[in-house]
Amino acid sequence: VLPLSVMFVAMIIFNNLTLKYLTVSFYMVGRSLTTIANVIFTYIMLGQKTSYKALACCGLIIGGFFLGIDQENALGTLSMFGAFCGVASSVFVALNAIYTSRCLPCVDNNVWRLCLYNNFNACFLFLPLMIIFSEFSIVINYSKIFNLPFWFAMTMAGLLGFSMGYVTGYQIQMTSPLTHNVSGTAKSYVQTLLAVVVYTETKTTLWWISNLFVLGGSGLFAHVRATEMKQNHNANKNNDNNSTTILPK
Repeated sequence: VLPLSVMFVAMIIFNNLTLKYLTVSFYMVGRSLTTIANVIFTYIMLGQKTSYKALACCGLIIGGFFLGIDQENALGTLSMFGAFCGVASSVFVALNAIYTSRCLPCVDNNVWRLCLYNNFNACFLFLPLMIIFSEFSIVINYSKIFNLPFWFAMTMAGLLGFSMGYVTGYQIQMTSPLTHNVSGTAKSYVQTLLAVVVYTETKTTLWWISNLFVLGGSGLFAHVRATEMKQNHNANKNNDNNSTTILPK
């Protein structure tokens, strides 16, 4: 479970850095390469190849990513370090999903146990990072360290984070790492819309087109993969039926 915990910690770090250096509304595009990373790592680690149709959908996502980078730069809100963190976040989100799928059999496919072990390991993995980056003094000197509303908000965030971790593990167990990442992209798009409304941001037409490229590419990718999986399932079912022999009474 330790390799999963390392990926989990890296995912949290780069997710937070992405949100720190990029606008919330750009979060989806900044992290849109998760599907691409998943395709690459499923081939490297699991030996699963991707069809040309699915790769064409990946091209649409990549196009949306670079168009979004260009438009965010034109609006004057682009941080190259934030964009780098978004790419790194995409990589570790994909790896986290793959390692979750691989680690589930180690805990008898018990999602609760996996979440418990993973979060327990993560608590200790964060400690050396806090020492290296001198975070302890920042925490101790924080003005709201003894503020009850602050701790209430932190506790709620922790509970929601743990709940999301469980739902993530359960979704990967019931479907696949790829399905989880595609649904995550759809969730991020809703988050983008809410951010634009809440923060009353004004975006260009090309900026919205870049988001549609990412969402459309992800949706088409999911459709292509679902069709291929259904065809493979039917083919395997037919092969099983053809190979079945009826023994004489």
